[in-house]
Amino acid sequence: MNINDLTIEELSNGFVNKGEAYECLFCKKTFDAEEVFKINDRFFTAKKALQLHIEKEHGSVFEALIQLDKKYTGLSDIQTELLKLFATGAPDKEIIKNTSANSISTIRQHRFKLKEKERQAKVFLAIIQALETTKVYEPIHKGATQVDERYAITVEEKEKVLATYFKNGLDGSIESFPSKEKRKIILLKHIVMKFEVGHKYSEQEVNAILKPIYSDYVSIRRYLIEYGFLERSDDCTMYWVKED
Repeated sequence: MNINDLTIEELSNGFVNKGEAYECLFCKKTFDAEEVFKINDRFFTAKKALQLHIEKEHGSVFEALIQLDKKYTGLSDIQTELLKLFATGAPDKEIIKNTSANSISTIRQHRFKLKEKERQAKVFLAIIQALETTKVYEPIHKGATQVDERYAITVEEKEKVLATYFKNGLDGSIESFPSKEKRKIILLKHIVMKFEVGHKYSEQEVNAILKPIYSDYVSIRRYLIEYGFLERSDDCTMYWVKED
């Protein structure tokens, strides 16, 4: 289990609820959720038994977390040292005797920095959560003939549709072409990337590019024109990517 995939709640609890069992984050010991555990002549639920296990084997969730590599905690050696001492509840005068900090003012300064770090972490987490709930939309191609809700395409939607139709990879072929407008636009926007901007293509060259993608390449060619992805000369002999 990757510690980076855990939620704040899971890290704070020191265990993961896997549905059928609870698993300790620090030693991977599991407790069956349906089982009752006997500890010191008393019976406990799996969750409570795991909490007692953490206290016995790891001291506490705090003690186990504080021992994690600094690449996870982001704490310096002195910050880790002081947090361990702060956890004992000892006054600053006592702490100074057991740390590399050389004065009470230095300890108080570290207290302030740690509190500031806590506040910043809260704001940063709020920013990340807000970012994850913000929909990111694909830009609308310049040649779009009628911009409406069909073009409100999120990055997630695009990736899902492309994966559905290009089953063998984005450079492969498709077995069918969607009838729904939004899906059609997503595929056309991907297909037009096969064409070089500024280059003019004959109909034969366009067909040669489209044939490996879909059997009905003539319809694809027509859609690229209709939806404003490609432009065509009046005599229908030359095609190019629409830029404005």
